[in-house]
Amino acid sequence: MSTRIYSCLKCIGEKIIENKDFLTELDREIGDADHGVNMARGFRAVIEKVPSEEHDIGAVLKKTGMTLLSTVGGASGPLYGTAYMEAAKVLAGKESVNAEDFKLSLEAAIAGIQKRGKASKGEKTMLDSLIPALDAFKEKVDAGGSFGDGLDAACAAANEGIKFTKTIAATKGRASYLGDRSIGHQDPGATSATMTLEVIRDFIKE
Repeated sequence: MSTRIYSCLKCIGEKIIENKDFLTELDREIGDADHGVNMARGFRAVIEKVPSEEHDIGAVLKKTGMTLLSTVGGASGPLYGTAYMEAAKVLAGKESVNAEDFKLSLEAAIAGIQKRGKASKGEKTMLDSLIPALDAFKEKVDAGGSFGDGLDAACAAANEGIKFTKTIAATKGRASYLGDRSIGHQDPGATSATMTLEVIRDFIKE
């Protein structure tokens, strides 16, 4: 992947920016109506500040996490920033990523989110997409599937996770104030996390 890591991050940023209004509208229904706006601002900064010629994937992801942490408002900044910085530790010094690397980095990102957000699966957060995605990825690859097959399975599971968030009440963040009134609405964080995974899948499979 080498310097392609910057290209991948740019694609993630462009996807988030393209869907800024959609993500914000999702957040308007159950939150502060700022998820898309905040994430778009953060990734514009990533595209601008992260070095495009850096070969160390871990270094690029660390810079990405720090940039998101300092530019994305609300809960998303600390959570996404932490996710990228924890993944960076796993990928430090690497210039390419294989299926095992991806699994370990996603595990680290999820663990960071859980610790930072004091959250777990089933609370209507981004973890409701990311944890099923990780489980599906591991199952597919452990059964002999390719890296691409694993990413396909991960994205399918993440999308099912989005659907799942519609069926439960939020117990974390601003949405938790709505209680059962949050049922029926999909979580914006789970949605942006799934978009991220889909971009990674498409980028790696190209």
